[in-house]
Amino acid sequence: MERNAEAEQNEPVQAQTPSGEADSAAYLTPGRLMARRFFREKTAVCGLVFVILLILAAIAAPLFVNGKPLLIISRASVPGAPHPAESGIFSPALRDFFAPDAQEVFVEKLFNWLLLALPASLILYGCFRKRKRILWPALAAVLVLLAVPFVASRSQMTQIDWRKAAAEDMASKYYFAAVPYGPFETSPDTYAMPSRKHPFGTDNVGRDVFARMMYGARVSLAVGFLATAIELVLGTMIGLFSGYRGGRVDLVVQRLVEIVICFPTFLLLLILMAIMLDYGARQSILLVIFVLGMTGWPGLSRLVRGEVLKARQMAYIQSCESLGVPLRSILFRHLLPNVSGPIFVSFAFSIAGSILAENSLSFLGFGVQAPSASWGELLKQAFADPLSYWNLMLWPGLAIFLCVTAFNFIADGIRRSIDLKS
Repeated sequence: MERNAEAEQNEPVQAQTPSGEADSAAYLTPGRLMARRFFREKTAVCGLVFVILLILAAIAAPLFVNGKPLLIISRASVPGAPHPAESGIFSPALRDFFAPDAQEVFVEKLFNWLLLALPASLILYGCFRKRKRILWPALAAVLVLLAVPFVASRSQMTQIDWRKAAAEDMASKYYFAAVPYGPFETSPDTYAMPSRKHPFGTDNVGRDVFARMMYGARVSLAVGFLATAIELVLGTMIGLFSGYRGGRVDLVVQRLVEIVICFPTFLLLLILMAIMLDYGARQSILLVIFVLGMTGWPGLSRLVRGEVLKARQMAYIQSCESLGVPLRSILFRHLLPNVSGPIFVSFAFSIAGSILAENSLSFLGFGVQAPSASWGELLKQAFADPLSYWNLMLWPGLAIFLCVTAFNFIADGIRRSIDLKS
């Protein structure tokens, strides 16, 4: 018995494997733990799914909504073809894809480039995901090469009625998009109600509402993400520097932030947009992005400053200072990752706010200018008689509501996933 007891005492203690969800969570990285908590939130997942579908729909808009044929298999003369007397395969929509005939060329080219860049990135990742040294240089090279035709191409205006040409040319096959109308294509059929020909009806000059809704999603997403990106960079940089430096630097910066906050934000947006449009600026989307980004950063900077003031008193920051770690490393390698949780939450909320602000400006006539498509501009057309033009009120209003709600759900899900007490 004594020998058995001694043998049991001398046996090595075996490490117990973690059992249960709480134990397995201890073996996850903070990012994976946050993702697991996020995907438990049903409302946040629903919002994320809606946003992903909206982004994919905006990117693929030229494939579903296009007034030009996607493909022509010709056996006779085709107007506008490279060699009208020859037969062959032509794509009138291809040139318009690389050089869109639109006022807001930057946004159209950006989303068209994404339509090519996303599949190419996924293919490269699938081929070289285990060879990181090859993946990133190859990905950068492919993305740059895909941007070359968009930069080199120049738009050309054509007055060809392709649907009429398809009806007259019986010897060729024309393949149109599901909705064979462009977002800027007018017709005599104004204020038409939803029908098989126009699923969402037409607006005041006969443009297809469904087509303008699809391209209006591009405008809203571009403004939401790009304006919030400017706000994120400015607010984070100013908040990090002000909170870490403290003293007189913090005092001066915070007084400047308070001056900007004192201005009524929406009134300031209206004034700046009116001034810029009076000077003849044509790229109204870029103006909206710039104005929203330059006026939305003070709140985020104060949030980041508060987090930095708490984090700078912790032992790991004081250890970095005592070891002489450079300021750049302290700010971006040690402080920023540890205060990034509230930044992600603010980023999602700010996208919703930017989308709402852009559509409000367009509704008042100070945002995206015609003929560019915008949900707010469609709502403006229904303002005269909302009951008679209910289709111009229902579809864009529903899109704005769902989009803003989805981003708010995502932001709330991020907040819950980083809050260990929830």
